Amino acid sequence: MRTQWVAKLTVPVGERDHIQGPATASITLVEYGDYECPYCGQAYPVVKELQERLRDRLRFVFRNFPLSTMHPHAEQAAEAAEMAGAHGKFWEMHDALYENQDALDDEDLVEYASALGLDPSRFTTELAKHTKAARVREDFMSGARSGVNGTPTFFINGVRHDDSFDLVTLLKAMEAAL
Repeated sequence: MRTQWVAKLTVPVGERDHIQGPATASITLVEYGDYECPYCGQAYPVVKELQERLRDRLRFVFRNFPLSTMHPHAEQAAEAAEMAGAHGKFWEMHDALYENQDALDDEDLVEYASALGLDPSRFTTELAKHTKAARVREDFMSGARSGVNGTPTFFINGVRHDDSFDLVTLLKAMEAAL
């Protein structure tokens, strides 16, 4: 007899999270992602398609899991997303970062913030002071406690999805979770 270990989300979805979709959705998809990770970049349009197809049946949550040793701009990009989030612009920055993965230097981040209507001078200062580093670290640690060791990592209704993250596979996994 063999015991199979299933990784579960240890920090439940809550007020501190960035959420798209209703709390009443039958499916909650949590992604631990890295803005510089090419695989996360491949998953980005898949998640968008899932949201389009499932609409109110899907609640999507994004948490930061920057792999700084492999992706030198990931931590700073995650902090930039959190800074934008403090001004109600998390999802706009999230999208800008994934749509411009090859341009994540500090100057690029400030440019995206400015395009979102954020004060570039203040943004530059906060970026330099790492004002959102603790928030990014909280996400990272919650992922580590949940068994995340790479990106992207998805959880469907609290259970880690250990299969491919292509559209068909994720849809099947979501249907099975119901």
